[in-house]
Amino acid sequence: MQGIETLHAFSQIKLLADARRAAILRLLMTSPATLTQLAQTLKHSPAWVRHHMLALQAADLVEMVEVRKTGKVTEKYYQAKAGAFLLQQLVVPKTKKPALIFSGSNDLALESMAHHLGKHFHLLNFPIGSLDGLVYLRQGLCQFSGSHILDEDGEYNCSTVRHLFPDRAVEMITLAYRTQGLLVHPGNPKSIRRLQDIAGQGVRFVNRNPGSGTRLWLDAELKHLKLVPQQISGYDRIAKTHGESASMIETGQADVALGLQAAAHQHHLDFIPLFEERYDLVLPRENEEFISPLLDYLQTAAFRNELNSLTGYNSTHSGEQILL
Repeated sequence: MQGIETLHAFSQIKLLADARRAAILRLLMTSPATLTQLAQTLKHSPAWVRHHMLALQAADLVEMVEVRKTGKVTEKYYQAKAGAFLLQQLVVPKTKKPALIFSGSNDLALESMAHHLGKHFHLLNFPIGSLDGLVYLRQGLCQFSGSHILDEDGEYNCSTVRHLFPDRAVEMITLAYRTQGLLVHPGNPKSIRRLQDIAGQGVRFVNRNPGSGTRLWLDAELKHLKLVPQQISGYDRIAKTHGESASMIETGQADVALGLQAAAHQHHLDFIPLFEERYDLVLPRENEEFISPLLDYLQTAAFRNELNSLTGYNSTHSGEQILL
């Protein structure tokens, strides 16, 4: 079974932007071939193929795997160094301030902190959910992540982080405790009181993206309540952020969503609280010095005042390190 190699180097990705070189590489992923064989398949001269082959070899994408001699004829066989290639390259703006890339669970406190962090960083936000954010952190596509995954042992994030980073030193620091619940229209016209009511007749639900901490909590609770997605109208309709969920209810596109109390307050919605969760920042220890302005800000009175202005946020444990 052939493996898949991840390419992070911009020079390799740039090389494969050339369709001719990409075509040669695809052929060599299938089986070894000589310059003459490739030339016949691609309808070009062997010299043309050789020119591009040298570039692919220099980029460490192709290697010579066999030399066959038949009389006076020597044939060299080339093959791709992987069965497939995954391209990963983040292009960031060129500014005087360094780019600080966040990828993880959407959080309103982080959004409100952006103006302060802007003094130190060009802050880039990629809210893709707790689980995918940690995967991106593992792959080096961001410098820090945010997560609120409730593990099977009843603890937040610890087991998941240990599982994804068994060989790397990482830090986990609490940003805040947050209240989540059901966001509904003012006056609660659908009389929604508990989670089971999202499966009620005539109730339009809007869900969060798979891999988000909110979605993981919801799916676990639905299993506990013996409810299946097919019973919920709108289960497959996705909002990527808490603000988007609240906006869809505010504009009449849905009747209920699971999300933050702060989002309900910002969009003038009613709110039925269900649970309080811990939201943690996760970062590799080697990034600690680079991100120090953010970590220092978590210890200030200004940050706590900012956090306490968000309805449903609790700053009591903000800035505390969680031991893994």
